[in-house]
Amino acid sequence: MLPPYLQSLNEQQREAVETLEGPLLVLAGAGTGKTRVLTTRIAHILGNHKALPSQILAVTFTNKASYEMRERISSLIGRTVEGLWLGTFHSLCVRILRRHAERINLKTNFTILDTDDSLRLIKQIQKAENIDDKKWPPRAILGMISLWKDRGLGPDQIDKNNLPNQYGPKNPALTIYPIYQERLRILNAVDFGDLLLHCLTLFTQCTDILDFYQHQFRYILVDEYQDTNIAQYLWLRLLAQGHKNICCVGDDDQSIYGWRGAEIANILKFEHDFPGAHIIRLEQNYRSTPHILGAASGLIAKNTGRLGKTLWTEADAGEKVFIKSVWDGEEEARYVGDEIEALQRNKFSLSKMAILVRASHQTREFEERLLTLGIPYRVIGGPRFYERLEIRDALAYLRLINEPNDSLAFERIINTPKRGMGSVALQNLHHISRSEGVSLMASAYKIIETDELRGQTRNTLANFLKDVDRWRQQVSFMSPSDLAKMVLDESGYTEMWQRDKSPDAPGRLENLKELVVALEEFETIESFLDHVSLVMENSSNQNVDSISIMTLHSAKGLEFDIVFLAGWEEGLFPHQRSLGETGLKGLEEERRLAYVGLTRARQRAYIIYAVNRKIHGSWQSSLPSRFIGELPKEHVDSQTAVTALSSNFKIRDVTGPARYLPTSSGKKSLSSASSFNKFEVGTRVFHIKFGYGQVIDAHGDKVDVDFEHSGLKKVITSFLEKA
Repeated sequence: MLPPYLQSLNEQQREAVETLEGPLLVLAGAGTGKTRVLTTRIAHILGNHKALPSQILAVTFTNKASYEMRERISSLIGRTVEGLWLGTFHSLCVRILRRHAERINLKTNFTILDTDDSLRLIKQIQKAENIDDKKWPPRAILGMISLWKDRGLGPDQIDKNNLPNQYGPKNPALTIYPIYQERLRILNAVDFGDLLLHCLTLFTQCTDILDFYQHQFRYILVDEYQDTNIAQYLWLRLLAQGHKNICCVGDDDQSIYGWRGAEIANILKFEHDFPGAHIIRLEQNYRSTPHILGAASGLIAKNTGRLGKTLWTEADAGEKVFIKSVWDGEEEARYVGDEIEALQRNKFSLSKMAILVRASHQTREFEERLLTLGIPYRVIGGPRFYERLEIRDALAYLRLINEPNDSLAFERIINTPKRGMGSVALQNLHHISRSEGVSLMASAYKIIETDELRGQTRNTLANFLKDVDRWRQQVSFMSPSDLAKMVLDESGYTEMWQRDKSPDAPGRLENLKELVVALEEFETIESFLDHVSLVMENSSNQNVDSISIMTLHSAKGLEFDIVFLAGWEEGLFPHQRSLGETGLKGLEEERRLAYVGLTRARQRAYIIYAVNRKIHGSWQSSLPSRFIGELPKEHVDSQTAVTALSSNFKIRDVTGPARYLPTSSGKKSLSSASSFNKFEVGTRVFHIKFGYGQVIDAHGDKVDVDFEHSGLKKVITSFLEKA
């Protein structure tokens, strides 16, 4: 008779648990029970006395996953497991390095620096080496060094003549990297990238230590193998050369972290790396309905870089994936809000619903709509829109313009971006403020008339005060959005993030542009700041039933009854930046991201796209995402004309903007002359959103129209009527 822990497994899951000898790759599709397989496999090894707990190495990607796995194993075997090597890559490497630090010129009590400490050290080196920290921001330098470490490359292993274009052989990171590593050694410190890198050095230079661990770990188990980077892959491969009993569980269709170093090739070449490897596919899904799985499987089948599997379920068919087109982002948020209220009336819990977006700046309109409707929400994987660092900085500028005595706002931005206002200057301002009972701004006006500050610092402060005065004078003459854009540009704040080479910089710039868009709805800076204060006051209560809002990246590993997938438009999803930087590889990762989004849904999935989207403050017409056209028709329900176009047209260039061409059915493309030749210059027209206006320029299927109340707009002719 089978042990109780095996009885609840399906055939493939049980095979994965019982296959204990040799390398094994478990391709676990979304919702197929991979965590159950991993924990049961460890329980099976222990229950059959194949190894002691100390002879099992189990690697996860998060501390939370490690904790949950340990709890499940204890539950399965009926006792607490002691001695098991279970943890994240970093925690396991720390454990090894603490034992053998002296072998790589460290002391066992070495310090692990966080990002702030590492940045401070980089800044010190730049100053000593006369490297301009404006041209080469410390965060960008640290990002490059971290990327090299993720690839298992020490300072002496980098091929200076074979670097990506954005680095180049003259990049100062090449100079800073060896100095940074030496400074860390002197400080008896490491950063997070060093934990893997030093372990690799330890294993390759000290063969006796490698032999010890190869002999000790009879079984190695790895979760989320598709997310491993090169250094992690090398570390695992070295350890597995002993007993060769390595079991990697992952899903090549859910590899979505290439932008932070994950290498999908690790899972794709598993059979090559481990000759004789056995591959087991977990394809029975316990989460989603057949229609959701069918849509997701049909979409991901378009990818070429995959090992292949087909998910299936015994659940009832359920509802088809619903595709909805809306006029713009505002209507998108309104539609989702209305659907949420309708679902609530049908007894669906808010906590079992989620809104998934491609980019973080998309959350603002949903947040504000949910606030209007009084629907509790929480943003997962990041702060709410108005709580983000770059937004709070921008708001501080607007607060100071609106109220010069706002000392908190003054202190936040006086040196953001860097203006050379050091701690001594700020201490002087605070001294005046306290002693005379005035604001920091008033203190600044007083101190620039004295010799308390050095010449350059005094001039910098005086120029800043002039800027604030000039911006305040424009309040009566400029719209809040135009003023905000001017302030962000002239203050150097926008440029600061444009120069920042860190992975999150582009997202921060998009959020700033979304802030400018948000300001267009308000007549004054003051009314906007009041609105933001009310939004911020609506703090999320974790005990209240609330809907989740998050990016698709943050949604991985989660599941909900109802999922709203917003913003499925070309350029936004797939994201144009991904396509532009990595071409077909980027497109396939974006498609995997779409697959992840769809497979988060248990019962219903809604895909929404807008035919107009305000980008960088101006209206642009949008085309539905190419992914919509790739969904199998039998699994989707669409009542929109634009969606029908998506499936009737094909895309010519997968790495550039979508181009829709006539299909064999003979239907005309969106740029057919018949749809726009009637709108000549001078024609009076009507637009459902912008009202009446006159065509002043025509170019293809787009025209420039001077609207009576909305001003000059570029629109697609299919949305115009002759007035």
